[in-house]
Amino acid sequence: MNDLAAHINEAAHRLVQGQLVAFPTETVYGLGADASNPQAVAAIFHAKGRPANHPVIVHVAPDANLLHWVAQVPPEAQQLIDAFWPGPLTLILPRASQASAAVSGGQDTIGVRCPSHPVAQALLKRFAQLKGPDQPAGVAAPSANRFGQVSPTQAQHVRHEFPHLGADALYVLAGGNADVGIESTIVDVSRLDQGVAPVILRPGHITAAQIEAVLGQPLGHSAQTTTTPRVSGSLKAHYAPRTPLYLKTRAQIEALTDRNAVAVVFDERVQTQAHVYLAPSLAEHYASQLYAMLRQLDEQHYSAIYLERPPQISEWEAINDRIGRAAAAFDPTGNNA
Repeated sequence: MNDLAAHINEAAHRLVQGQLVAFPTETVYGLGADASNPQAVAAIFHAKGRPANHPVIVHVAPDANLLHWVAQVPPEAQQLIDAFWPGPLTLILPRASQASAAVSGGQDTIGVRCPSHPVAQALLKRFAQLKGPDQPAGVAAPSANRFGQVSPTQAQHVRHEFPHLGADALYVLAGGNADVGIESTIVDVSRLDQGVAPVILRPGHITAAQIEAVLGQPLGHSAQTTTTPRVSGSLKAHYAPRTPLYLKTRAQIEALTDRNAVAVVFDERVQTQAHVYLAPSLAEHYASQLYAMLRQLDEQHYSAIYLERPPQISEWEAINDRIGRAAAAFDPTGNNA
């Protein structure tokens, strides 16, 4: 058994024993626990400082029996599974009666996804082997950071996030960088029997256009109603660094006079009094580097971080969602400009 296989085996055994394991996915690192063990799931919430009514996502292996977790898999959900799993897509479905309400924040819906990262897949498969063929083998895993803070995309980010948790309390399974860099797209397919079309509740790497192409129908509107399931990452203020973060236009950045601040811009021709950090101009590259960039800038003790507003077009939707929520942590009025 090579070193990586040994680490995966150790991580899987720890999950079976009810312990916490941080592991890589293609989106971000997750803070995992046995989704069928309410005490283990409670440890996730305690470690993160996460509200008990804020649901987490259950990660499953490619050949998992989803009916351990969901009451049904409608045809629309199966279409999306066939098209995008393994991958950065979470489906919200009616929760099976035997699935613990601890993972769903007490709701009658549940979020499930099958990650594509090879280390995550190997961990989930080994965990399922240890649990046995007739036992539910899912890993509940929100992002491996303190609640509301910047998500981790590297193993060292996780270790820095939980310095108070020793190796006995948290096993960190390293697996390189998370390439996508932002959390999965969340699609609600739990209310089809109520006449509610599939709807995106959190944008991500998989776009609305891609989903509509698979389903052959337009998605519903994402406006929150009393029947809309609560999902991970949907709070107004989220993904925030410690340093105050503000969104600015190019003209506003050029007018900055704070020499202790840093401006994150898309080209080096900007004229500003602030320090300058050059960000990728392609949305895919920006997303993969966003959280690592915010963590790096946080360590520089700037007075503020000013992000140049990205284009307001579909390929930047998920990025605008994340940085908008990060900025809302410092200006709840939504006038962060």
